[in-house]
Amino acid sequence: MTLNSISTPAAIIDTARMRANIRRMQERMNGLGVAFRPHVKTAKSLPVTEAQLAAGAKGITVSTLKEAEQFFASGITDITYAVGMAAAKLPQALRLMRQGCELKIITDSLESARAIAAFGKENNADFAVLIEIDTDGHRSGVLPDAPDLADIAAALKGGGTLSGVLTHAGSSYDLSERAALEAMAEQERSGCVHAAERLRAAGFACPMVSVGSTPTALCAKALPGVTEVRAGVYVFFDLVMHNVGVCTKDDIALSVLTTVIGHQKEKGWAIVDAGWMAMSRDRGTARHGTDFGYGQVCDLSGAPLPGYIISSANQEHGIVSLAQGTDGHIAERFPVGTLLRVLPNHACATGAQFPEYHALAADGGTQVWPRFYGW
Repeated sequence: MTLNSISTPAAIIDTARMRANIRRMQERMNGLGVAFRPHVKTAKSLPVTEAQLAAGAKGITVSTLKEAEQFFASGITDITYAVGMAAAKLPQALRLMRQGCELKIITDSLESARAIAAFGKENNADFAVLIEIDTDGHRSGVLPDAPDLADIAAALKGGGTLSGVLTHAGSSYDLSERAALEAMAEQERSGCVHAAERLRAAGFACPMVSVGSTPTALCAKALPGVTEVRAGVYVFFDLVMHNVGVCTKDDIALSVLTTVIGHQKEKGWAIVDAGWMAMSRDRGTARHGTDFGYGQVCDLSGAPLPGYIISSANQEHGIVSLAQGTDGHIAERFPVGTLLRVLPNHACATGAQFPEYHALAADGGTQVWPRFYGW
């Protein structure tokens, strides 16, 4: 199939860009002397993950146990589930472990650690557990200097073993200056390493020190004390990452193929069949210096059309217009039936709208790559 024969809207992966992004990140991690464990929640697709592993990745990170199950069934055994473990999900995690999955789970509280230990004792199981560290106040985790850090590790005894510490500097997504990104990468590193050193001083082995986000991974100057880095959205990149400053539009490997289905000439609008059900409701660029609405409009080849964005979206309708001003000739510029491609704000959210990708090769042919769903 070619793009002209695909029903729209459809998620398109530019495989040449994707492989270049994978190569760039892996080479950077190799240069920094750390292992790389990609976060596969962005694509949730086996062919993408296989390309990451083939490039040199060591293990994977997932955001759902369903992902862990799907990738384990495909032969990938070294998996970190990087979302705080809810007690009700421990049976699901245990099933994976007993099938041979080297699953690591995370905790960030005494209550959670005790629940893991109690379930492990009851089921004669030993969970590999990472303590999540909050290095930027962005989301969850234990502060590096938290007085109960060692208590959380101790609470695992009998049903869990401390495998290390893990952090994610998600606030890096709000930055755009190189110096600030480098500072955040160092803050992420130093906070997580400090937590590991405190645990070791308290008598815990703490072999793993896992850090990462796409911006900090690409901007860290050095990573002493870190054993592995995790990052996810880099595999596709998106407009948020463009605004952060770690990629160009030409690096963005995911786009949505859409068809012009009508016009509002007096308003300077072209109507397309990709609304927020295709693009997602993520408006991550709205808080940045450049707001791309629901996405940057490109021609069929993937070349950005300067100024044109999906400025508004309903469930199945997107409105293409100029970000600034009005195009009185938009109907002539984009006749009904015109195929366009739209770069997303947030690749993870846009990818999640589709059951499959159309992987676009350099010769213009496509293959269908399935995508995982569920929890």
